[in-house]
Amino acid sequence: MSKGISVKRGLVEPEKLSLEQAKRQLRRLNARAIKGLGQHFLIDSDVLKTIVAAAELTPDDTVIEVGPGLGILTEALLEKAGRVITVEVDRKLTAALEQKFACDSRLKIINANILELEPGKMTASDSMASGHLQSYKVVANLPYYIASPILRHFLEASPKPGLMVITVQKEVGQSIAAGYGVMSLQGISVQLYGRPEIVDYISAGCFYPKPKVDSAIVRIDVYPKPVIDEADIPGFFNIVKAGFSAPRKQLRNSLSLGLDVDVSTVNDILKRANIDAQRRPQTLTIEEWDRISRVYINRG
Repeated sequence: MSKGISVKRGLVEPEKLSLEQAKRQLRRLNARAIKGLGQHFLIDSDVLKTIVAAAELTPDDTVIEVGPGLGILTEALLEKAGRVITVEVDRKLTAALEQKFACDSRLKIINANILELEPGKMTASDSMASGHLQSYKVVANLPYYIASPILRHFLEASPKPGLMVITVQKEVGQSIAAGYGVMSLQGISVQLYGRPEIVDYISAGCFYPKPKVDSAIVRIDVYPKPVIDEADIPGFFNIVKAGFSAPRKQLRNSLSLGLDVDVSTVNDILKRANIDAQRRPQTLTIEEWDRISRVYINRG
C-alpha cells in the first residue's frame, strides 16, 4: 500500500446527521433511490475521507466518477483534484448535479451509461480539455449489480486509468483482492491488469437506502500494461474460464469439462506446462494459467 493511506480493516459506522441531509436532498428533488439502478447514496463523512485519501489526489489529476448520485463524493473530489468528470445515468440526478455545481468549471457532468462511453474520449468537446485523456484516475461508489462490467470496461480501455479506488460489495472486494489458494475468475480478471488491495470495510448503515450487505473500498494500482501479452489475453481467458467451470474439481477434470476434451488430453497439456493435474483451479497463479494457455494453443 502507498505511504500515507490508513487501513482500518474494521466496519466504519455511519454519521447519522448525513442521513437526514440525504433525505432532504431527495425530497427537494422529488426523487427517490431507484432500486433497479442500484442506488445507495454514501452518507458518512469518515468513509468519504478514507476514499479520497486512498486516491492520493493532486491538482494535476483528472478523475472519472461513475454514479455520483447526490454529488457527495463529487464535492470531496473537487476539493483535491484538478478536474472531475461524472457519469450519471439518472436524468433527474444529472439535472440536480448540474444545478448544484453550476459555478464550477472544473466539473463535467455526463448523463449516460458508462459502458457506452470510451474513457479516452470523454473530454474531447469540453472546455476543460481537448483531445483524449492520457492520464486519469477512477474514484467511484459502484452500483453493486454492474460493478464487474464497469471494472472490465476501464481495465480494458485505452488508455487505462492509472489508479482506481472503488466501493463494491464486500464479497466482491474480497474476491478481487484474493491471494493464491483462494483465487477466483474475478480476481484473475482484475489482477491481470493491476494490483488490488482492500483499503477498508464499510457497514451497510453508511449508505441510504441501507443495502443488505456491507461494502469494501478497493484500491487498484493499474499496471502500464497487462502481466501477459495483450494478444494472448483472449486465449488466456478461454483457458481460465474453462478451469473455473468446476472450481471444486481437480484441474484436469475442470479443464476437461470446460474445454470439452478428454482427460488424457488435459493431462498431457498440464504435463507439458509443468502443472500438477490434481491441483485446484483457485491455487494457480496468473503465470501458470498463461503457461497452460500457451501449451493448449501451440498444441492446436
